[in-house]
Amino acid sequence: MKDVIPLTEGWTLRHDGAALPARVPGCVHTDLLAAGLIPDPYLGTNERDVAWVGRRDWTYTARLAPCDGGHERTDLVFDGLDTVAEVVLAGDTLGASRNMHRSVRYDVTGRDGALEVRLTSAYTEADAVRGRLGERPGPYDEPFQFVRKMACSFGWDWGPTLVTAGIWRPVRLEHWSVARLTRVRPLVTVGDDGTGRVELRLEVARTDSGAGRELTAHVAVGGVTAAVTFDGDRAVLTAEVPDAALWWPRGYGEQPLYDCEVTLAAAGEPLDTWTRRIGFRTVALDTSADGHGTRFTLVVNGEPVFARGVNWIPDDALPSRVTPARYRERLEQAAAANVDLIRVWGGGIYEDESFYTACDELGLLVWQDFPFACAAYPEEQPLRGEVDAEARENVVRLMPHPSLVLWNGNNENLWGFRDWDWEPELAGDSWGEGYYLGLLPRIVAELDPTRPYWPGSPWSGSWDHHPNDPAHGTHHSWDVWNRQDYTGYLHDVPRFSAEFGWQAPAAYATMLRAVGADQLAPHSEAMLHHQKAEDGNGKLERGLARHFTVPDDFDRWHYLTQLNQARAVATGVEHWRSHWPLCAGTVVWQFNDCWPVTSWAAIDGDARPKPLWYELRRLYADRLLTLSQRDGRTAVAVCNQGAEPWETTVSLRRTAVDGTVLASASVPVTAAARSVALADVPEELVPAAGSAKEFLVAEAADGAEPLRAWHFPVRDKDFAYPRPEYDVTLESDGDDVTVVVAARTLVRDLVLQADRLAPTAVADRGRVTLLPGERVRIGVRGWARPRAEDVRAALFSLEAS
Repeated sequence: MKDVIPLTEGWTLRHDGAALPARVPGCVHTDLLAAGLIPDPYLGTNERDVAWVGRRDWTYTARLAPCDGGHERTDLVFDGLDTVAEVVLAGDTLGASRNMHRSVRYDVTGRDGALEVRLTSAYTEADAVRGRLGERPGPYDEPFQFVRKMACSFGWDWGPTLVTAGIWRPVRLEHWSVARLTRVRPLVTVGDDGTGRVELRLEVARTDSGAGRELTAHVAVGGVTAAVTFDGDRAVLTAEVPDAALWWPRGYGEQPLYDCEVTLAAAGEPLDTWTRRIGFRTVALDTSADGHGTRFTLVVNGEPVFARGVNWIPDDALPSRVTPARYRERLEQAAAANVDLIRVWGGGIYEDESFYTACDELGLLVWQDFPFACAAYPEEQPLRGEVDAEARENVVRLMPHPSLVLWNGNNENLWGFRDWDWEPELAGDSWGEGYYLGLLPRIVAELDPTRPYWPGSPWSGSWDHHPNDPAHGTHHSWDVWNRQDYTGYLHDVPRFSAEFGWQAPAAYATMLRAVGADQLAPHSEAMLHHQKAEDGNGKLERGLARHFTVPDDFDRWHYLTQLNQARAVATGVEHWRSHWPLCAGTVVWQFNDCWPVTSWAAIDGDARPKPLWYELRRLYADRLLTLSQRDGRTAVAVCNQGAEPWETTVSLRRTAVDGTVLASASVPVTAAARSVALADVPEELVPAAGSAKEFLVAEAADGAEPLRAWHFPVRDKDFAYPRPEYDVTLESDGDDVTVVVAARTLVRDLVLQADRLAPTAVADRGRVTLLPGERVRIGVRGWARPRAEDVRAALFSLEAS
């Protein structure tokens, strides 16, 4: 049997003639941090002080000991080298690589001695390739499209420029004899009769002694076994599992997973094994035409799905620091927010196996971008061969995961070609179209025909339509954040909203740690350094000014910008979700952050939830109540993504600012499973246009706490909010603390920023509006020393301008 020996110990990093202890997997930045040689680049403006690291060449060294394990062959395997590397053993070059997204394997049979991994700066490589192939347009003055590396290492409008280098994924020795499995491709399907079918396409490599020997492979899955004899170096092994339990996305059913183990043998002696967990399910992408344009609807096990999605970026700008436990924590946060789809964005990486395993277990659908984003990418060598090889390797690596439901060719590049003035600048040069419309769909069709492929996002399905046409395919809505008020989301209904979002600063405790108390001001040097978007603070404040008086103090600015973010996303999701099935999904930009920053994220760089996270939990719940305008009328939309009908009575109250009910009615509504029901609001219940002293509240029973929707006829700065008055008490039961707020007036959008109570404190709910006489209970965990007198400083709500 093959022996595998991890090579994680004994590595050093050469730095200015010295040898530093190195962690593998890891990167140069983390090793320099551990040695105290660079400051934390996430704090203050330290990012500038470590820019030199990415422009240097580096060498990792270790010693390969002699091995006499009785095997015929020894391979040295690197799962990931970042990025431009020469591997040298005992003075002899084993090979070179230039792609962060690929593994490499070298024959080191019978060899030992000094092992070196010589890393050339990614800038050096990118500049050389650019010099050979010519300039290509992109969003930043960084050459990320000329090297196969995580693009956002070079900075983004939410991320730092930290151009990493290192042995970023595991390295090991593999000792084997006769033959080993080189590729296993499981094609998992479900028949009409419910039979699960696993067709395993197997390939092997042989030693000299294995040439011509009869090899067999056995599979065990779901209590079924099967075997096959190889014809040469390839075989097809099939197993059928009767009445296979179907894997479903969360909210639609369970996520049963089956162990699938393949054993390679010769003369009955096992040589190698391959083990994964698979799930039986079908997936299709409905892109048929209808009277509104072209659909973009995911269909799982025959069930059309409204995708409640988020965009995922690398969870750390130094990605080797992201552990399986951290992946699990972050994805559990997504699941807890009722998310059912994660889009792995194309400026990042193919994530670690543990990411997809967690998605399998949590029922999170995965939309996987190939790593191309926001730039024109040359299609000539050496890049084309690297793209081909990386795509083939990662398609095969990830295809066992039932959570993976869509391959996507790129992020915004087809749109960029049409709208971002690339065409004149390119003057006929290649820019990536051949990847997205040619190479990548061929690879997916060849290797993984069980999953759909889409050329890009946004993409309308054809050059016959504008790439970002909301009536066709996927749509990215960025004019709203960049140029409009968030009410601009109400102006159209895309078939699938794959990107939209609004910025807000990170949690208070996160920004305090990152910039220091003396820099907690919107326009301080450190705060602006942690704002990477072009005119980001200007857009934040223009967005505020449309609804509020822009405050002078940081605490109020922080509360209002976070509230505006939650409201903006709510405006889009409520509107588009109420138009299901015309709109078949919303994928909010973005879920997570890679460092402490003002950004579009719901979870900040210190893993703290912003008010947007709580808002997503409400917006993506199976049941959602909204008020909207339909054909000039005010209507209540009862959105039900649950498996059972929702029969409810909607209570409608036109209410004065002092809480007096001016008019009321009850409207019975039934929303069938996975559907939306609409009911008109009687005209006498709709507040007068321009009224600053009355509003409409809709309420429907849903468990212990009713669902509510609100309509205020004027913007907040024009509404006659009373000075909020409320009483605060604490209840403690062991480690559990409950903050009880009892309103004496209307209290609009009350938020408890729990991290102001203690950096470890987390509240169990987000914004809430209370009518006079109502109370809310807010649970807080992680607050070791609760004091009632501390609470009011952490509570924020709206008041008259």
